[in-house]
Amino acid sequence: MLVPMIAAAVAVAIPMTAPGPRGPLAGTLLDAGKHAPVVLIIPGSGPTDRDGNNPLGVTAAPYRLLAEALAARDVSSVRIDKRGMFGSKAAIPDANKVTIGDYATDTHSWIGAIRKRTGVSCVWVLGHSEGALVALAAAQRPDGICGVILVSGAGRKLSDVLREQLRANPANAPVLDSAMAALEKLEKGEHVDVTGMHPALLKLFAPQVQDFLIDVFRHDPAKLASSLKVPLLIVQGGHDIQVSTAGAKALAAAQPKAKLVLIPAMNHVLKDVASDDRAANVATYSDSSLPIDHDLVEAITSFVKP
Repeated sequence: MLVPMIAAAVAVAIPMTAPGPRGPLAGTLLDAGKHAPVVLIIPGSGPTDRDGNNPLGVTAAPYRLLAEALAARDVSSVRIDKRGMFGSKAAIPDANKVTIGDYATDTHSWIGAIRKRTGVSCVWVLGHSEGALVALAAAQRPDGICGVILVSGAGRKLSDVLREQLRANPANAPVLDSAMAALEKLEKGEHVDVTGMHPALLKLFAPQVQDFLIDVFRHDPAKLASSLKVPLLIVQGGHDIQVSTAGAKALAAAQPKAKLVLIPAMNHVLKDVASDDRAANVATYSDSSLPIDHDLVEAITSFVKP
């Protein structure tokens, strides 16, 4: 006798908003159904949108693909646009006039909106790259947070990570001295005069982002991790050319109760890379057809659905 097939539930993408400072913050809820845990995905640095894309050359859609993969495992998610950017433009006139504390405030605004919309008692907060620092800052006030998930998050101050990134690329040799001097000045809370600065550095040290850099350089991720009162999952890719596994290990060392998952093949945009070829790695940043890393999805799923 034939047994009738029952179609699997399909996650529904629902536009969502949360209160912002001057206007709404915008995002997308991918609803995996009643009783599903909800993961809030906080974007990385710069103009990175809710899908994980960036007009500076990233079109790999890592957050959208992650959300879809989690939904297939009955985990809901909300991916968001940062205040002042994309769908959240109305939240603040100038997207550069922000601090990590502001983003942490927005995270709690999202948590409140998600709990009201879905009925969950708490939300799992996932931060990717710079978003990991935001997640750590937000979780210093653990109200409504089930746990924190750090993906490709730095284990040291961002200024030290930038030094490492700049030195790792041989093409940066002609501008290294200028870059190191600028980082040192910003760490002291001083602005950098970009007059005569090499064009390759102007985007990184543009006057309009210097206040944000001064603020973010003050935050120590490992110190924030050490004081967490909620469960912590740390996931890091071995082929990440922007954040090293040493950072993940530093975070785990700071919080002994944390779960650390190292994924040898995963890179910064959460895709698998077969080799250490830098060009091949960078090529994945613009390829949305490549699937999200399977082990990442499994690690998150097992963490939020024990």
